[in-house]
Amino acid sequence: MHRVLGYLLVFGEPMFFAVGASGAFNAVAVRGTPVVLVMVARLASTAVCAAAGRAVLDGRPAGRSLASLGLALSCAVQVFAVLTPFFPTNRPPGLEPLYVAALLLYYGGWFLFVRRSRRLAAAD
Repeated sequence: MHRVLGYLLVFGEPMFFAVGASGAFNAVAVRGTPVVLVMVARLASTAVCAAAGRAVLDGRPAGRSLASLGLALSCAVQVFAVLTPFFPTNRPPGLEPLYVAALLLYYGGWFLFVRRSRRLAAAD
């Protein structure tokens, strides 16, 4: 499971960012600075996730704390993007609670795994 987490952080998070950013570029002209700020926040959380994934895959001591930080940051930024009108979306109205629940389940599950993992704790 540690390898799955590492690969998701190294490859999955940048792909999620790329898909989201590709849809947001056209909205910069219409929505302005808020879209850019959300994209910068997502880029920063993606960078932390990629570093965390490398640390987890390499068995480095900082892997557990970086993974926890990256997952928390990514979850917070994505929940913010879902709940605010700053980031463009094509979701039908009223589905935000389902998206937030799915995000919290996904990131919360991985966060719990990281915090309870004996292998990652041993590397600390």
